[in-house]
Amino acid sequence: MTRLLRIGLVASLTISMITLASGQSKGRPIENWVATWATAQDMAPTVREHPVIPPGTKMPDFRSMRGPRQSQAVPTIAGNQTIRMIVHTSVGGNRIRVELTNAFGKSPVSIGNAHVAIRSTASSIQSNSDRQLKFGGSESVDLLPGMIIVSDPVELQIAPMTDLAVSIFVAKAEGVPTNHTIGLHTSYIADGNLAAAESLDKASTTTTYEYLRSVDVAAQASDFAIVCLGDSITDGYGTSLDTNKAWPALLAERLNKERRGAKVAVLNEGISGNQVLRDGAGVSALARFDRDVLAEPGVRWVVLLEGINDINLHGQSTDPGSLVADDLIRGYKELIARAHLHRIRMMGATLTPDEGVFLSGPIGEATRQKLNEWIRTSGEFDAVVDFDAVLQEKGHPARLREEFNPGDKIHPNDAGNAAMANAFDLSVFK
Repeated sequence: MTRLLRIGLVASLTISMITLASGQSKGRPIENWVATWATAQDMAPTVREHPVIPPGTKMPDFRSMRGPRQSQAVPTIAGNQTIRMIVHTSVGGNRIRVELTNAFGKSPVSIGNAHVAIRSTASSIQSNSDRQLKFGGSESVDLLPGMIIVSDPVELQIAPMTDLAVSIFVAKAEGVPTNHTIGLHTSYIADGNLAAAESLDKASTTTTYEYLRSVDVAAQASDFAIVCLGDSITDGYGTSLDTNKAWPALLAERLNKERRGAKVAVLNEGISGNQVLRDGAGVSALARFDRDVLAEPGVRWVVLLEGINDINLHGQSTDPGSLVADDLIRGYKELIARAHLHRIRMMGATLTPDEGVFLSGPIGEATRQKLNEWIRTSGEFDAVVDFDAVLQEKGHPARLREEFNPGDKIHPNDAGNAAMANAFDLSVFK
């Protein structure tokens, strides 16, 4: 074989391989998936000892200030039960998928059937919208400990701000499920495989999400999501059940009504009691950042509102080792750097007033003021939203405004959350 012939054969083979690769990519277009709804899993060991709170100190029952509408014990799913969970989407689409997780489980969970549909009222669905979910073509799937699994896409036209019912039949499970405790929506639990049922008439109810991580939509290339990363104030503790009054939900409404151009989803990744630096009520923001921010599809912005629990639990004394402002600033800088590595922008939210809360005090308040000044002026964040200025009592900046106080002096009520959502300059989100 001559050298010229060998060169010709190599060139021909190279062109053929390029053509084949090009043909394969054209046959499998890459879709731009964006999460339209998500929640953070908060089951984790609780920190039992703390240098500020003496052992045996009686803690106030914040739930009693709120009434029974907020949260309850997480139900144990023993198997042979259907859970129907209601989620409120932010952006619409005509092709969706659902993500399930066993992030904190210690044993496998067998999902025997799963459906998604548009909710009509209570546990009832619009029957013509019901779609069975499959996982790699199978109707059932095992969620192993720590696993996240994505369903196959289904065709379903949903409008923005739609209530969806995600129903999963748990064939077998052990122990407390991976969950999000303060779901702010009533979920329904019934015996047997009723994932496709039009209504769960004899169901018990809870306000937690079990095994459910997110709902995604196939979106336009310019569409994206904002993650709201925070604690109970982001989670919506203090707002009315089944009304979508937490500030992330209200921000989603504003973006849908007032903003033109790319569609913007808003994801509530708040965990009540969460801290930036330490585990406790859920793993710390630093520890969950990859799972709750980077792993969500389509994220381009994060709004960070977190740190008040770090201050109240670890920064109310001058003892050696007590938290100071610089500790949280280092944590903030780490989160900003990790977001920027993935070309995600970070908006800092000032910490809100909490004078009168059992754990608060003048040392912590001085730290909160120092942190807020750093958030506003350091230039480290890509943008800032000043929740503190919106919620503080006029002439008394350490105190939550009375019209926003639901009784516990820290968690804004429905009106307070509306003020927070209205504090955003929507033009920032580009």
